[in-house]
Amino acid sequence: MQSTNPATSFDDKATRKDEMHQTIEAWCEELTDLVAEADASEHFQEWLDVQSRFHEYSYRNTLLIQRQYPEATKVAGYKTWQTEFNRQVKGGEQAIWIWAPIIANQCPECGNSPSYHESADCSYSETPSSEWSRGPVAFRPVSVFNVSQTEGEPLPELETDATGAVDGCFQALCDTSEELNVLLEIVSPAAWDHGGAKGICVTDVSKSESIPIEIKDIDNRTAMAGTLIHEYAHALLHSGPKSVSTPERAKREVEAEAVAYVVGRYLGLNMRGSAFYLAAWQDDEPDEITERLGRITRTAQTIIGAVSANQ
Repeated sequence: MQSTNPATSFDDKATRKDEMHQTIEAWCEELTDLVAEADASEHFQEWLDVQSRFHEYSYRNTLLIQRQYPEATKVAGYKTWQTEFNRQVKGGEQAIWIWAPIIANQCPECGNSPSYHESADCSYSETPSSEWSRGPVAFRPVSVFNVSQTEGEPLPELETDATGAVDGCFQALCDTSEELNVLLEIVSPAAWDHGGAKGICVTDVSKSESIPIEIKDIDNRTAMAGTLIHEYAHALLHSGPKSVSTPERAKREVEAEAVAYVVGRYLGLNMRGSAFYLAAWQDDEPDEITERLGRITRTAQTIIGAVSANQ
């Protein structure tokens, strides 16, 4: 039985690109409209769940997957399923459409391919286009299918080191501190002098300095891991000498908690205690929210990459 959401599909090639863009914009506008309501957290968490399963994807692609096939766990192209996994897409299954980069020689200044560079208002001419580095110059829709839409050979066993025991997961997170330019201290309850806080991050430091983080030592290692990821997010997102208003501080708490949720879910931690007070984003325009989604995604990717290197 097909699981794709019939309300969101991009079957018409002529309108596909526009509809994909509009779907992402509509999601952000819907979240903007909901931020003062209880439904906002559920709406937001549904995307975070997909992002945690596809942490290497951009927020645009995870939003597209969430709208088309929210229960997806592993996606690949039609031929990739055949050639790399010896599996076949079942007849009648509806494709999931995401964005894929078009890689070409890229102008160091305007970022365009040679053909677009010639028509753009860019004067760069220091090196010929044949010597430019290759990079993404545009994006095109590509179709993928979830594993449940295929049949054939069982998937190979995946590495599960990152989702091991909680103690091992917490230790790997601690070992990541130096790579993230963090000076981490685990403080005993007797020595803890930060009231009811579970952790603190001193973000008002120079970018060249290690960022101090303190975590209260408690028996619940899962809770400590979630707190540590939350403070790592602050260190990566919000460090540097600056004056921060109270409303912006509340907005940043949502960003850090979202990063903690994505990374925690990826690591197999129980993140049911996460709370997203999205009313803090009430004054944000949709384009400001998309910027926050991008920051959340990139920061989660950085932390996951660093932790994976310490497994």
